[in-house]
Amino acid sequence: MMGTPANKSLLETTGFWHDDFHGATPNDICVAIRTEAVDDGITQVIVQQLEEALQQLAQGSSGSQSLIQVRRWESACQKLPEANLALVSVAGEYAAELAEQALDRSLNVMIFSDNVTLDDEIRLKRRARDKGLLVMGPDCGTAMIANTPLAFANVMPEGNIGVIGASGTGIQELCSQIALAGEGITHAIGLGGRDLSAEVGGISALTALEILSADEKSQVLAFVSKPPADAVRQHIIAAMKATGKPVVALFLGFSSPVAREDNVWFASTLDEAARLACLLSRVTSQRKEMVSTGGVIRGLYTGGTLAAEAAGLLAGYLGVAADTEHHHGMMLDADGHQIIDLGDDFYTVGRPHPMIDPALRNQLIAGLGAQPQVRVLLVDVVIGFGATADPAASLIQAWQKACAARAGDQPLFAIATVTGTERDPQCRSQQIAALEDAASR
Repeated sequence: MMGTPANKSLLETTGFWHDDFHGATPNDICVAIRTEAVDDGITQVIVQQLEEALQQLAQGSSGSQSLIQVRRWESACQKLPEANLALVSVAGEYAAELAEQALDRSLNVMIFSDNVTLDDEIRLKRRARDKGLLVMGPDCGTAMIANTPLAFANVMPEGNIGVIGASGTGIQELCSQIALAGEGITHAIGLGGRDLSAEVGGISALTALEILSADEKSQVLAFVSKPPADAVRQHIIAAMKATGKPVVALFLGFSSPVAREDNVWFASTLDEAARLACLLSRVTSQRKEMVSTGGVIRGLYTGGTLAAEAAGLLAGYLGVAADTEHHHGMMLDADGHQIIDLGDDFYTVGRPHPMIDPALRNQLIAGLGAQPQVRVLLVDVVIGFGATADPAASLIQAWQKACAARAGDQPLFAIATVTGTERDPQCRSQQIAALEDAASR
């Protein structure tokens, strides 16, 4: 430990104190060793390893990477004139002064140091905001800027999700779950645990949202925070809405009465936040590749519950009520949009269920070639025992027939869900691969 008063007090309370530490200054390293038995050999080995490590640092080398060594701001700015961020990691009592000097040089600042006073934090963050700069911290232990890890961080794939957090391990867990789900991030901006307090008012959170809002690569935003002050939370939510981008918000300790407000989705856990961010990431990526064509949506489902779910979701977006009578399997019929359950009794009189024989649905899909006002087709592909041997194949044929009957400026986009597992006779991944292959042609 560095020989700061706080660290020396910690050494004393934990039983590692030695009288030699009395003369240690904040620039000295205090090393305490406790062994099961008195053994000078162990002490010598540890001292030798420590000296070698310090010598390696002094030489500015770590493996094959060379570190630039400087002792003054002027030298640092001369050797790295393009730098726009300074990381401050010193004893807390000195951190604010160094952060102030960084702001003087128009540098964004990450303050790893803790034990910085609340007054200093507020002063630094207000000054940074006035200058159009960002202060991450104090006590900001995690950040990743343009794939560069700062302090505690993980190796992350690049993606289109921008992360903001007033929680170091919260950022790490959220980002890790995003990576495990196959997506990646652009930046992870730490704020420091006090940023969303009533006293600080979310100053850095507001700046971070503005930064990622202006970043074209950050198409989806994910925000995680320790329990915030109520008024600050409302202010931050308003700023999230102002970004115009999909935002996943996780305020630990807060349970939102609604799942969504405009472009802001609320999560209750880190796992849920990561899942929502990944879903929005995929939808946003696909949406960018599509053009607005107008028209209406037609859902032709073999599963009643899947049809009901689609009808409920679409009704919510349209601001209408889903059909409650379900006459002839009609789950939704509003403004030209229709969701139909083809497994309804009306359609199975004298013919097999469409999961067994998809002929009726395929006929209806092919017939959409003569209905150019229908621009989006929603379908389910249900596999498993009892289902047709290859539902994707016949579905693709019907869709291709409908597309071929249309003019080039009247596309029919198809969105399919696949219900089943890898061990089913039809194999879920093979069905998905066939659908994706057809869509890419």
